[in-house]
Amino acid sequence: MDWQEQKLAEQVMQIMLLIFFVIAFAAGYILASFQLMILTYAGGVVHTTLVTVPNCPFFNRNPLKWLDPSEAEKHPKPQPAVNVISKKKPAMK
Repeated sequence: MDWQEQKLAEQVMQIMLLIFFVIAFAAGYILASFQLMILTYAGGVVHTTLVTVPNCPFFNRNPLKWLDPSEAEKHPKPQPAVNVISKKKPAMK
């Protein structure tokens, strides 16, 4: 799953959970059943998990292109800066 599709999966998850919450609350309120509300929402959570967790081809439309190990060795790794100014306050004596 690539970065853009991870964001899409999270948005789909949030929307589905909100929809299932509204449906569960309405059903529980109309039928005056807390148990029905909890079971409806739990079913929605399971359904949402089955839709968003597996790495479906739908969530892999923009695959990442990784470098081969031999190609990665040709590129230097970033080095930390040598002249870093410390922002610590001097100790009082």
